[in-house]
Amino acid sequence: MGVMLDTVGKWIAGYLSKEVPGYEPFTPSDPDHLRGIIQEGDVLLVEGNNRISGIIKYLTQSTWSHAALFVGPIDGAFEPDGEQHVLIEANVGEGVTSAPLSKYFTYHTRLCRPVGLSYEDRTTVCRYAINRIGFGYDTKNIVDLARYLFPLPIPQRWRRRMIAFGSGDPTKIICSALIAQAFDAVRYPILPKITRAASRKARREILHIRDSSLYMPRDFDISPYFEIVKPTIVHGFDYTALHWADKQKPLQEVAGEFGVFPECKSPPLIPEAIDEEAALPAAEVTTAETAPV
Repeated sequence: MGVMLDTVGKWIAGYLSKEVPGYEPFTPSDPDHLRGIIQEGDVLLVEGNNRISGIIKYLTQSTWSHAALFVGPIDGAFEPDGEQHVLIEANVGEGVTSAPLSKYFTYHTRLCRPVGLSYEDRTTVCRYAINRIGFGYDTKNIVDLARYLFPLPIPQRWRRRMIAFGSGDPTKIICSALIAQAFDAVRYPILPKITRAASRKARREILHIRDSSLYMPRDFDISPYFEIVKPTIVHGFDYTALHWADKQKPLQEVAGEFGVFPECKSPPLIPEAIDEEAALPAAEVTTAETAPV
């Protein structure tokens, strides 16, 4: 029975991990800018294109379906072309693995950076994730995986619980639990529950760390403790240096040929009176003098 459940679980995981054909990101990342600005401890959000990504985006009502942690160069982890792995991520069917940054160059991504995190804590967060490379999940627990095959309409208040339901390893991997646990190791907040306690002398806020299975990729995007870093503008942006494909000419009023509201002299409403004393043109005077009587 156990072997059968394991086989079925692997089949479901493989089906959910298959990419959907025809995906084309609206705004893919800029590889050069992204590589130059990303730092250790940054969270890279990804708009995935496999089957489970679409379901997660529906349940979370968000663009982001996957999250990876940038930890810097990982010893002994290279691509066949020599590119070093710098990301830690958790995938259905694979577990916790490392990956190169170029894996997501063709995807729509967003960079979220923890604010004020010390060097020591940043190192701890990265080391926590690196030490979990190779962690897998129990494919026999197919209940967590099978429910994603039937994305039924779910009330909004139940969607987060729907992802966390079951508390199996596949669920924890899907909903950014690995990264949440890494920041929990240094007590860095993502979206903590806040309880207000009032007294005669003081009023304080007590932060409660949520269960890691309740976190989703979008939580790093909306967290008040993570900064959104846009690689293309962080070092300055000059819109006048852009080269547009259509090479549209500037409007005439912009080019200075005429104003937006050009002046025009309208004809008078009342005809002007003829001035009898006004001198006639020379041609008319000459014609009048030479005319026969």
